[in-house]
Amino acid sequence: MRSKKFSITVSAVVLFSLFFLPFLLRAEEANEYIQIRKQGASRISVALDRTSASGGRESEWAKTLDTTIHNGIEFTGLFNLMPAPLNMRSAQDGALNFGALTSVGAEIYTGGTVSKKSGMVNLDMAVYDAVSGKQLLRKLYTGQESQLRPIGQQFCADLVELLTGKRSVFGSKIVFVSNRTGSKEIYMCDFDGQSVVQLTSSKSISLSPALSSDGRYLAWTDYASGWPDLHIKNLSTQTSVSVSKQGVCIAPRWRNGTDECAVTLSFEGDQEIYLVKPNGQISRRLTYSRGIDVSPTFSPDGSRMAFVSQRSGGPQIFIQEMQSKSASRLTFSGTYNTQPAWSPAGNKIAYSSWQKNGEINIFVVNADGSGLLQLTSGANNNESPSWSPDGSMIVFSSSRLGKKRLFVMNADGTNQRALMQSDGDQQQPFWSNIR
Repeated sequence: MRSKKFSITVSAVVLFSLFFLPFLLRAEEANEYIQIRKQGASRISVALDRTSASGGRESEWAKTLDTTIHNGIEFTGLFNLMPAPLNMRSAQDGALNFGALTSVGAEIYTGGTVSKKSGMVNLDMAVYDAVSGKQLLRKLYTGQESQLRPIGQQFCADLVELLTGKRSVFGSKIVFVSNRTGSKEIYMCDFDGQSVVQLTSSKSISLSPALSSDGRYLAWTDYASGWPDLHIKNLSTQTSVSVSKQGVCIAPRWRNGTDECAVTLSFEGDQEIYLVKPNGQISRRLTYSRGIDVSPTFSPDGSRMAFVSQRSGGPQIFIQEMQSKSASRLTFSGTYNTQPAWSPAGNKIAYSSWQKNGEINIFVVNADGSGLLQLTSGANNNESPSWSPDGSMIVFSSSRLGKKRLFVMNADGTNQRALMQSDGDQQQPFWSNIR
């Protein structure tokens, strides 16, 4: 079947390459938080005490937990970390000296004790408002010795939620593409770049990974057959299906709140966006326009789809209502905008833009087209933005260090830093909310 329409398919692939492959292949309560904030301050100042232990094995646990908690709190970009002052506790009874804490600028104190009970690790943590002396949190975290990292991160998650009223990034996963083995394969890591695992072994080119909102399915484009096919893998059963259609089959993204995956197919001639079920069955066609439609991303409630289209000339981002199918253009600044990513709050869309100076940079715009903000500049090519589940950060691929590496930044573009050190390139990250 494919051999009969070889010329048509090659034309479709070439057309896609002209417009989009430079980016793919080169390319207690929330009000408690308000009470403890200083007027106009952007970060919360936290005095992080060392975890105490009785000695022996527990002392080693304490060191590991301290490192995990310190790195976790620092990763969020929400806090100023400071060592606890020497006179933090009373010499008479060991009580906390809140005056000493506030004298060094601390707003929050946190510390705890680790012990062993019935063969399990017990981490007893407390959080205080350093200004009022009020205890904000007291909680016992229990697990096996092999679970020291998730134990420490669970405390970090509770701390962030306590002080901001929002869920944190702790426990979330990122899938991405890397050529560390010589082939482009799909990998998964923790939110902070740790615990990397390989998910595919096609020994070919695997691109555009996307996890379903419930974490059950992984979708990606795979060239193992020599053509860009859609693959969908059930991560629980480790079974996969392949959607092999005439032409291209690229850039999948799951529709929030459903088990449907949106993907660009060209088997009907033009490159349009379709919804596909996990079993590979096409559910329905979403776009009807001349020119390329690609790179779908959905609002949190799944009622709207942002995507890239060539219908107005160069690649621009459009938003389509899922029910009425009416579409309107979102981006007007720049002549080559692609790779949209809808924020978890639903109010913003991040995207990549090819600049006149040859750089690719990341921008964010409100879903109504207002409030355009450039997040990266002067750092070579920055592509494939993806929001953290809580909307506080964006992961992206950047070539600022030579090779393509994964970077993270705050949602306003501040605090940009590399996510991991690894062999090969890393690109096309997708930050999932699975835990």
